[in-house]
Amino acid sequence: MMQEFKQRLTRLQQEQHQLITKPNEIAGTGNGIFERYKNPVLTAAHTPLNWRYDLDAATNPYLMERFGINAVFNAGAIKFNNKYLMVARVEGADRKSFFAVAESPDGISNFTFWEYPVNLPQSTEPDTNVYDMRLTVHEDGWIYGLFCTERRDPAAPEHDQSMAIAACGITRTKDMVNWERLPDLKTKSPQQRNVVLHPEFVNGRYALYTRPQDGFISAGTGGGIGFGLCDTMENAIVDQETIIDNKNYHTVYEAKNGQGPAPIKTDKGWLHLAHGVRNTAAGLRYVLYMFMTQLDDLTKVLHKPGGYFLAPEGDERIGDVSNVVFCNGWIADGDGTVYIYYASSDTRMHVATTTVDKLIDYVVNTPADGLRSSASVDAIYHIINNNRNQHQLQA
Repeated sequence: MMQEFKQRLTRLQQEQHQLITKPNEIAGTGNGIFERYKNPVLTAAHTPLNWRYDLDAATNPYLMERFGINAVFNAGAIKFNNKYLMVARVEGADRKSFFAVAESPDGISNFTFWEYPVNLPQSTEPDTNVYDMRLTVHEDGWIYGLFCTERRDPAAPEHDQSMAIAACGITRTKDMVNWERLPDLKTKSPQQRNVVLHPEFVNGRYALYTRPQDGFISAGTGGGIGFGLCDTMENAIVDQETIIDNKNYHTVYEAKNGQGPAPIKTDKGWLHLAHGVRNTAAGLRYVLYMFMTQLDDLTKVLHKPGGYFLAPEGDERIGDVSNVVFCNGWIADGDGTVYIYYASSDTRMHVATTTVDKLIDYVVNTPADGLRSSASVDAIYHIINNNRNQHQLQA
């Protein structure tokens, strides 16, 4: 029995080592805006063996998995001490999610989890579930993590065990190891998801992107990406939410939309990455889209390309919640490279790379959504005619 235990452990260790160290390559020629990579960067199989297995042959002679991991997805991201870090949502087989840090030397491969998951302090009202942390390095000197905290709706009847309330939990750190829990964000909205902290003060106040909604799943009369200010993060209260990017009929964000990671500052404006949701016969479809806001007025949208920026392709469309991509973490490096960490189908993490200059070009020069079929045809005619004129000039 001991020999079989050792052999099985060796196989598990070898398989995981091969998975983590597998080279990651660019997948195809792409669209010129960003480059996808062939392999996911984090999966359930990347989680440490000693999280999942009791490695004592006396108490686990068959080397059974004692704590199952179902998925790793929806990760915040940050560059810290010259390493590329993701704070991933790790979901156990028991459906509970928690946060864990994984690091990579180059941002595209060899992501390895830290020894322990994040030990997130509890608030006065304990979380049932926590997920989807957005990280912001704020000019006040703290690294903030804003996440969704989920609790059962106290108004739910006993027979309904699915009614829930989503709120914005807040934590902060300076070393990515020790986390201080702050009170949840308070707004006038019944529920909050996808709340993101802006990295700079606005008129001496903290600025937050919100997503007000009426119900746990449906945005209802709420929805759209909101914007609000508060005086402190230690007892964050947003009294007024202004919608800066709303839902729109027959678009990729007609059902609901929400801010992804904190925006990237450029000399042209703030670059925003968001997710949009529409309903289909096969269920909700999540894609990513982009827009740019004015440097000195975060509520003013300057540019917004039509359609999606990134949508699930191939194997990305298959998973626990199929036909979904979601992003709550990206890193703008010092050389202008941007690493976009996105999850597919609530199952695994991927990376795409681009540059700040490419994203500015894409956002500024891609046609806006004309909101009608004829407008789409007009946009194609415009490109065709420009190409014809250019060809004639070169002839």
